Amino acid sequence: MQERPEDDSADLAIHLDEVGHEVAGRPVLSGLTLYSTARRIGVVGRNGSGKSTLARLLAGLIAPSSGNIRIGGHDIFRDRRAALATVGILFQNPEHQIIFPRVSEEIAFGLRQQGLDKHAAAARAEAVLHSFDKLHWKDAPISALSQGQKHLVCMMAVLAMRPRLLILDEPYAGLDIPTRRQLARYLRRVNTRSLHISHEPSDLEDCKELFWLDRGRIVAQGTPAEVLPRFTAEMIRLGDLDDIADLAG
Repeated sequence: MQERPEDDSADLAIHLDEVGHEVAGRPVLSGLTLYSTARRIGVVGRNGSGKSTLARLLAGLIAPSSGNIRIGGHDIFRDRRAALATVGILFQNPEHQIIFPRVSEEIAFGLRQQGLDKHAAAARAEAVLHSFDKLHWKDAPISALSQGQKHLVCMMAVLAMRPRLLILDEPYAGLDIPTRRQLARYLRRVNTRSLHISHEPSDLEDCKELFWLDRGRIVAQGTPAEVLPRFTAEMIRLGDLDDIADLAG
């Protein structure tokens, strides 16, 4: 995998200006204002805080109900060509991402969307498999792969498109410890700017800048050393309450 220079993020600012998003009239995100040029960005928050909605907004998969989002100066939702060249997203559930029955087909699909012809897409898919030492997976049926292997296929498919920003939406969710460690090792090998979203503080310790999302709003930002202890203390406090026993509505 060809690496990008370390200063590639200088012109790839992520800018959210008073962004809101509603689902069926219910606000999920409200007044989100965020600006960052950091190479490794983290977003931490408990379940239901709006993290996955934020990931989809940043990837241009859905439009904000209000406000503006720019990545490298582009409106990723409206400019699909810029989106395909700029942003890739790795979902927490590979079943929501995989379309084709065989590994090489899955990796080539995004490349065809970027405009590569069939032969060029197949050649780059093979090169990506080789760079991950997985060339023997080329014609493997995805249905025969483990959950962790499916995650890796999705990762290779996204990285084959050479995105300038990789959005990671809880990529280790539901994985056992060995598989989490293996996937984390693969991600560290790739020199691509990333925005990692997680509810698990240990996933975000190596980020350069961290944003804490709570009830659809950013309540704190800073380095992991500044934000994570506060987040962890609040999660422990909430865990000591008995609100799980209260009926909603």
